[in-house]
Amino acid sequence: MKLNALKPAPGANQPRRRVGRGMGSGLGKTAGRGHKGQHARAGGFHKVGFEGGQMPLQRRLPKRGFVSHLRDDTAEVRVGDLNRVKAEVIDLAALKVAGVVPQIAKRAKLILSGKISGKFAVKGIAASKGAKAAVEAAGGSVELPEVKPAEGKRAERRQALIAKAKVRAEAKAEPKPVAAEKPVKAEKKAKAEPKAEAKPKGEGKPKGAKGE
Repeated sequence: MKLNALKPAPGANQPRRRVGRGMGSGLGKTAGRGHKGQHARAGGFHKVGFEGGQMPLQRRLPKRGFVSHLRDDTAEVRVGDLNRVKAEVIDLAALKVAGVVPQIAKRAKLILSGKISGKFAVKGIAASKGAKAAVEAAGGSVELPEVKPAEGKRAERRQALIAKAKVRAEAKAEPKPVAAEKPVKAEKKAKAEPKAEAKPKGEGKPKGAKGE
């Protein structure tokens, strides 16, 4: 093979299309745009995914779940992978040296998977409850990374809202004072005189007294 004999593979290079240059080119008259319509006019463009006004596919499909923006920066470390690390203190740098996590990882988290064959001192790595219990049960120790408190106006507003919520929760939890029982009202005095018995009709007035 000679350098001067090299050439592109057959069909790799195609001639440039010259639209609107006569019917002999195959793309004359309408220049491949067809007859009339939105795409036949200059500026006839719609956004990608537009379906004529109906609900587009990307909105019709259901959305479920949550994807953390830290997923590419955080590496998962199995408890069984600690056996591959040869270091007194296992931190992120030691995990990278041992090839347990990729070099681009910015943080790591220890999860419960596999068996531990020795005592390990884990430092600066997040760990699940099960993984932490497994390391400590084997005689090791787990020192979680320090979490820096948030700063700025947004963090201050959040802390104020949390404080208000705690105050409201404590107020609800406190037992309400029992209202003093109202004194029982004295019984109504008995009526001094009973109602006079109704007299039968015709009594008390002599006959013929009408008109006097």
